[in-house]
Amino acid sequence: MKKVVIGLSGGVDSSVSAYLLKEQGYEVIGLFMKNWHDDSVIISEECPWVEDSNDALIVADKLGIPFQTVDLSVEYKERIVDYMFNEYERGRTPNPDVLCNREIKFDVFMKIALQLGADYVATGHYCRKGIIQNEYGIETYQLLAGVDGKKDQSYFLCQLSQEQLSKTLFPIGELTKPEVRRIATENDLITADKKDSQGLCFIGKVHLPEFLQQKLKPQKGVIVEVPYDAQQFNMSVPKFDSKTAELAFHAEKPSYSEADGKVVGEHQGAHYFTIGQRKGLNVGGTKEPLFVIDTDVDKNIIYTGQGKSHPGLLRHTLFVHDNELHWVRKNLALSVDETMEVMARIRYRQPLQQATLYKTDGGLYVDFKEKQSAITEGQFVAWYIADELIGSGVIS
Repeated sequence: MKKVVIGLSGGVDSSVSAYLLKEQGYEVIGLFMKNWHDDSVIISEECPWVEDSNDALIVADKLGIPFQTVDLSVEYKERIVDYMFNEYERGRTPNPDVLCNREIKFDVFMKIALQLGADYVATGHYCRKGIIQNEYGIETYQLLAGVDGKKDQSYFLCQLSQEQLSKTLFPIGELTKPEVRRIATENDLITADKKDSQGLCFIGKVHLPEFLQQKLKPQKGVIVEVPYDAQQFNMSVPKFDSKTAELAFHAEKPSYSEADGKVVGEHQGAHYFTIGQRKGLNVGGTKEPLFVIDTDVDKNIIYTGQGKSHPGLLRHTLFVHDNELHWVRKNLALSVDETMEVMARIRYRQPLQQATLYKTDGGLYVDFKEKQSAITEGQFVAWYIADELIGSGVIS
């Protein structure tokens, strides 16, 4: 009997995953990750890890599987929280869920599971694993989208490696959310009707500005509204001597100064805001809602524009530096000057978009067929061929 350690989070997805593994004949061990108990950074009163760990324990008891809690709070603080603060300080917007999967669940947690003698680690993610065997019997692992298009979580796993995938199982990847809830109800699991958790991976609800204010001091600055017809949006496109020069031109985001628009309000710190954000600006009296089109953390200025089709929000092209480029399928990685037609997304749940990858010396351009809204530094872009996620990178 193969041994599987499952990350039991106290939610319905991991509960049903544990049930299915047991039904399939695996020896299953449930492990709950405790990732947080740092009171110096106050998180909203609803920090449900105690309730979640109790629910996980009740599920393990019901299924008759061993259960224990592992404390990964030191690693979580070092690898996720500190990284987040650094990124926000730089004016970038990190994705803690992608990082939590890469750094915690499929690294620290996986190592603990393997030390317990596990053959595999399982999680309740809505995605699938494919295996391709070549003529010599060598296996290559595929990260495939979940069958439930509404819940597909492959994007959050876009930084996984072949080695991590080789040791991973995704028991609910072939199921839809209603099917998962039905299985939980039929088997009388306490988590059957439990709401899905929101917020940071395994921490619970976080009010981001308050969270960031614990470490990044509030500092008053101005909100500038940039008009539709600002000069940055009316520049003539030059003639290019190479495709790389053309891509670089289109990937360059406009730069703004206070003189490019009018001051319409004040804020408490540019690093609390992200491109595309609408809420929290507290500026009224505009015909259309204001959206953040850029932040300048050095000068502490937020630049905004009216309406979601404001030209400051829209770009065709983005760039990923080599040191932040990752191929899940290393055998498909591009060499310099090679291109590839893919489908790509720049945020979770965004419908996949047609794009072309261009590999250059130093990085990779992702050139979308249609303009994309709110391309944001620090977020992840992931690209697919059909339903297989083959690579990803941090937007620079």
